[in-house]
Amino acid sequence: MKFKTIIEPFRIKTVEPIRQTTEAQRVEALGDAHYNVFKLKAEDVLIDLLTDSGTGAMSVYQWAGMMKGDESYAGARSFLAFERAVHDITGFTHVIPTHQGRAAEHILSSAMLKPGDIVPNNTHFDTTRGNIEHRGAIALNVPIAEGHQPQVLHPFKGNMDLEALERVLRDNPGRVPLVMTTVTNNSEGGQPVSMENIRGTSALARKYGVPFFIDACRFAENSWFIRTREPGFEGRAPIDIAREMFALADGCTMSAKKDGMANIGGFLAMNDDALAARCRNSLILTEGFPTYGGLAGYDLEAIAVGLYEALDPDYLAYRIRFVEYMAEKMVAAGIPMVRPAGGHALYLDARAWLPHIPPLEYPGWALSCVLYLEGGIRACEIGSVMFGQQPDGSEKASDLELVRLAFPRRVYTQSHMDYVCEVLLHVNTLAPRIRGMRIVEQPPALRHFTAKFAPLVPGVIA
Repeated sequence: MKFKTIIEPFRIKTVEPIRQTTEAQRVEALGDAHYNVFKLKAEDVLIDLLTDSGTGAMSVYQWAGMMKGDESYAGARSFLAFERAVHDITGFTHVIPTHQGRAAEHILSSAMLKPGDIVPNNTHFDTTRGNIEHRGAIALNVPIAEGHQPQVLHPFKGNMDLEALERVLRDNPGRVPLVMTTVTNNSEGGQPVSMENIRGTSALARKYGVPFFIDACRFAENSWFIRTREPGFEGRAPIDIAREMFALADGCTMSAKKDGMANIGGFLAMNDDALAARCRNSLILTEGFPTYGGLAGYDLEAIAVGLYEALDPDYLAYRIRFVEYMAEKMVAAGIPMVRPAGGHALYLDARAWLPHIPPLEYPGWALSCVLYLEGGIRACEIGSVMFGQQPDGSEKASDLELVRLAFPRRVYTQSHMDYVCEVLLHVNTLAPRIRGMRIVEQPPALRHFTAKFAPLVPGVIA
């Protein structure tokens, strides 16, 4: 290309006001939320980077598709459009819609798992782990060593450790009902998984007669990383890379709130007829009839369009560069983060940034509170709060203490990101003063969503 600047591949047609708040207002809001950013009112947040799940902007083509929504209870035309799109991209025989990804995880876990089972994954994310553990099974993470080393550069840090996976399969006959790979690897910094590694995982699963499922939330971003980083895939269309990736698996779970470009929805897809029958029975009990699965017809239409839009090369080039832009500024400022930059988010390394705060005083959680207090930015901790709680109620430090700034799709502009960078540089000057947190009240699982916190030093975070 003649020019280096990668512009947003869209024009803004509708705008939504965002509200500026004072520091005093944010102090009050965070106190009212018991120092849990999940409990903040969205209207009190200036730049919301809590998640990229369901928070994106839909295109004119998605909105136009929604106008065609067929709300028939059974056999709706909108389901058929949705089913065709999923079939075309994934190739899986059975397509089961759900209201979001965790519902697909719940149905799959209910159909396949029993107490004591082991489910290996490159790294389980929070709801995947929660659904597995709810069945009394073990959610086992088997990432490569580089995945736990934030500063180490590796093109595919999301990869599965294939030697470790084979040991698990070999040493636990009858206890591994399925193997999973998450693309991209969210908990390890939004890092991609290579096609070579997916092939290796697939081959091991087949060798030991175990089904292989992909957690496909960010399959399009992973396809772009394969195209740009893995030899032999240069210039390949992202949709063709995605098809090759899915062809190596027996099924997938999907949150369409990510690379489905929709505000709600997901699906479970597979080739096994008997397993599909069990899953559809569970779907009817918990989500709805198999041709709507807890979604409105207009949601199915939006996903059918969005799955293709997520694979558009111009969009993906912009999306990945959007995150790289932020990462370059952080590296230049010496702010520790997971490198290289992931696909959907910037992951700050709170353990390295705040070495004076022990893991079980929750450095990532404290940092997320400071980001809100100083700049009105909402981010998400991925560390000892999210992953430290064990099924027996005990607690241990997480391998990583990260704060994720997840970027909603097609929502914020470069000037918004320049503001975020300015806030991060300011927080860097406060880092030695930031203090730890304690948990005041927590639920028995997935505590980060609803737990209550307090500063270790009353009233003092930084």
